[in-house]
Amino acid sequence: MRAAVVIFLLGISCLTAKGQKLYSVFDWKAEYTLNTYLLQQVHGQYDARRKTLQQALQSREGMLAYREECKARYKKILGELPAKTSLSTKVVGVIKQNRYRIEKIVYESIPGHHVTSNLYIPEGKGPFPAVLLFCGHEQESKATESYQKTAILFAQHGFVVFVIDPISQGERHQVTDKDAKPVTRGGTTEHTLVNAAANLVGSGAVAYELWDNVRGLDYLVTRPEVDKERIGCLGNSGGGTQTTYYIAFDERIKVAAPCSFIARRERNLELMGASDGCQHIPYEGSEQLEISDFLIAFAPKPLLILAGRYDFVDYTGAEEVYNELKQVYSVLNKPDQVSLFTVEDGHGISRPKREAAVQWFCKWLYAKDEPVTEGSLITLSQKELNCTVSAQVNGDFKNEVNDIARASAVARMLQQKRLSLSLAEKVRTALRIAPLESAVVVEDKSIVQREGYTVHKSIVRKEGEVPLPVLTVYPEGEVRETILWLHEQGKQKIADSTVLIKEYLARSYAVVMADLRGLGEMKDPASFNDAKYYNQEYRNAMIALHVGKPLVSQRTIDVITLADYIYQQERLSKSNIHIMANGIAALSVLHAAVLDSRLKKLTISQLLPSFTAIYTDPTRLNWYSSVVPNVLAYYDIPDLVAYLKDRGAMANP
Repeated sequence: MRAAVVIFLLGISCLTAKGQKLYSVFDWKAEYTLNTYLLQQVHGQYDARRKTLQQALQSREGMLAYREECKARYKKILGELPAKTSLSTKVVGVIKQNRYRIEKIVYESIPGHHVTSNLYIPEGKGPFPAVLLFCGHEQESKATESYQKTAILFAQHGFVVFVIDPISQGERHQVTDKDAKPVTRGGTTEHTLVNAAANLVGSGAVAYELWDNVRGLDYLVTRPEVDKERIGCLGNSGGGTQTTYYIAFDERIKVAAPCSFIARRERNLELMGASDGCQHIPYEGSEQLEISDFLIAFAPKPLLILAGRYDFVDYTGAEEVYNELKQVYSVLNKPDQVSLFTVEDGHGISRPKREAAVQWFCKWLYAKDEPVTEGSLITLSQKELNCTVSAQVNGDFKNEVNDIARASAVARMLQQKRLSLSLAEKVRTALRIAPLESAVVVEDKSIVQREGYTVHKSIVRKEGEVPLPVLTVYPEGEVRETILWLHEQGKQKIADSTVLIKEYLARSYAVVMADLRGLGEMKDPASFNDAKYYNQEYRNAMIALHVGKPLVSQRTIDVITLADYIYQQERLSKSNIHIMANGIAALSVLHAAVLDSRLKKLTISQLLPSFTAIYTDPTRLNWYSSVVPNVLAYYDIPDLVAYLKDRGAMANP
């Protein structure tokens, strides 16, 4: 029997479209089910936020309290940041230009983790106000032409400008081959893979970039040319993201101008789905944090939003954020300190936006409010601005601590400090699962008659959860055991094998085949999931993290719901459940079995060996389907397997 199951798993062929339709249960477009459910969660969370904000807007005191709550919730989900250590700063080169110079600087944001940067210093006697300039996702990073021009224009107007390479761009790729060449398709992909690894230990790409920037400012304020009381920051695209998260965190920033990023998170998730890993923090939605809340945390300091009317970043969302901020700044008695500058162009910090940014910073840091005109500016090559010989920190520094290794080190530390809770308590805490008390409601749909047996189609519902499509086949006479088959590619994979089902029926086994949410007939269309994210259900995985319900958690609930369904059926209620599952479905089965003592027999295959595999082999596909934030503070997959083996629940395939 076991050998037959293994052969079946290895040799089963793909179903035809006709076969898939034969075993579909839902009479709607099932592939949109999970995303619709998740967006309903998003809207519900932000509806609650709107009510809270409207109440806060009734008074200055209420608004100040709301602002402080935003900061507290932000720090809660951001996770623990490293201790400050020596920056070990080195100036590795100087380029003299007309009216300014560029210093090429390398510092360590944590020991062994090198940050490459360029410091633009104007001629003249300081101290000068200073600007942190955060780079978007261009491969050239600090050498990108528009960022060089932004820095030069600021320097020409008397600002020190610090341009920092973010991880995964410029000279700071984290996932490289033996020759220090990037192995992924670009910075957005690498940010996302790094983020998956970091999430497992309670951090993320947002926190990694933030800390590099915090330490950059720590260095900047030591420079004699800099007036540490007059510091601002701005950034474009991914740099606009960094700016938004940064100004909500670091009180030293006095003026800010995010460009080509500001919009509504709620609209973004609905219109475009999830973006790169460096632009999301898990549980933002469950903490009711909108993009504008990070700007509110900065209020009422001077804030300029730079936007292109034809940007792929939703301009309507930018207007909505600005209108909300106008109310906030008015209640805080600073209505003139927030502004929206719109250009009839698209994505990027174009010349008009650069000029507006410099004028804004001059107004608030120099008390000069005059139009700024950009002349002809000479930019340099990426090679000229590089701080490393090999063009990569992974090439110059043999023991470079990249962000994948960083996650591994934190995981080892967490393993030594794991809480002394029962494993079930750890699972509930990590997955955020409360005991399920609502009843299961079954809707019988139709039957499929096969030679020798009948397949019953049903929809299984539990209040507040995604409905599940279920196929049930009963043997003649008494049911000795119920096989619950959960295949990561869907129930059709099992239903189409009449030989296997007949073998079960001959043993007086009932067979229940179901799709966990997002799998099988509910699988998200490929067109909604950019291949650069290495995940076939990236948008749903990221929205699930956003709303505080990781996919592993949701599917664990589904497994328990299916157990409830089985024990609610009169013919099945006295039989033991034997769950057979593979892949991502098997991971949720493990969690469910720890929480539900009724699940006494499991046969699983193709199981993710450990959560740590996500950062030891970061370029594998579909890791986000398995991500549970901070899970390694509680347990790893081998802990679940060992526990269930001790309980006698694990059977070999």
